[in-house]
Formats: sequence, structure tokens, C-alpha cells
Amino acid sequence: MDTATITLPSTLKLEIDLTDEQFFQMCQKNRNYRFERTASGEVLIMAPTGGETSNRNGRLTQKLFNWVDTNDLGIAFDSNGGFKLPNGAERSPDASWVKIDLWNALTPEQQEKFAPICPDFVVELRSPSDSLKDLQEKMREYIENGARLGWLIDRKNQRVEIYRPGKDVEILDNPESLSGEDVLPGFVLHLQQIM
Repeated sequence: MDTATITLPSTLKLEIDLTDEQFFQMCQKNRNYRFERTASGEVLIMAPTGGETSNRNGRLTQKLFNWVDTNDLGIAFDSNGGFKLPNGAERSPDASWVKIDLWNALTPEQQEKFAPICPDFVVELRSPSDSLKDLQEKMREYIENGARLGWLIDRKNQRVEIYRPGKDVEILDNPESLSGEDVLPGFVLHLQQIM
């Protein structure tokens, strides 16, 4: 039997008309893939990350969950947590956090599916296959939809872009740590195991 090899881009965009429920079910039935959907309805299929990026993302998520365990301010999510943003996009940040009162205002059914909210805090960790431009657009989308703080950690260029509503993006070159500021009071992410 002859075999054929096809090479797909790191992110594949598909034009598929799906209801919210159909999109959710497609994601549930294909857990080996990571899907997002843009505000215009494009379905994005992202390639899994490599071991190095997965390890660093796990450490980042671990640090966020450890901080959450010290207080009752909100709940954290890993990269599998999906959110339906106010603009209609369905996104899954690499790590995120939602204030407890915002989360508790959702019905149990809304909490079970892609929560119809934008997280207060989002992180994207750039993997070698990620387009910096695409991640920057995604970060702006989070802020425009209600995120109060966002970090784009760019390991390739050894820098972090910090996104806040109503402010210019702050760029830090090779920082040692990041502060959760007033959004995540007392949270400090030391970057030696992340960058």
C-alpha cells in the first residue's frame, strides 16, 4: 500500500457552520486536538505542543493553581478550559483565572461547557510553532472582551508582553518574575522554569 504525506500548518483554519452545542460536542469527541473558534466562526485546529513547551506550561499552571489554593478569590484553569467570549469567539488560554463571584454567577450548565465569560487573567505561552502576530491578536481580543491582565510569554525572544485594558502593551526583556498586580494580589510568577 502506498502512503502519502501531507504537511499542515501549525494552525489549521476551517470554515464550518456549527452551533455552540455542535462545536462543544466536536471538541468533546476529539480530545486529542485543541480547537478554538474565532468571533467570525472560523474553527482553528492547533497542533499539540512539544514536550518542552508542555512541561513549561504545566509548571506555569501549577504555580497559578498553588496561588489559588492560598485564597478564595477565584478559580484557575489549564489550557483545556474553554471560554465563550462576549464577541462570540471560543478560546482556550494556556492558563487563566476567573474571579469567584463571576464564576458563581454562572449556572451549573454554563460552568460545565465553555463558560460564557472572559477570564480576568490570561496567559499564552508561545511554543516554537506559534505565530507571534496571531498570539498578540489573541491577547488584544482577551483584553477587548474583559480580561484585566494578560501575559504573553515569548520564550523564543526571551521577553514577556503584558496586556492591560486602556494601556499600551508593556514589554519586559528577560524578566526574572511577573507580578499578578491588583488582579491576582500576591501572585508572583518566577520565570526560571518557564522561560
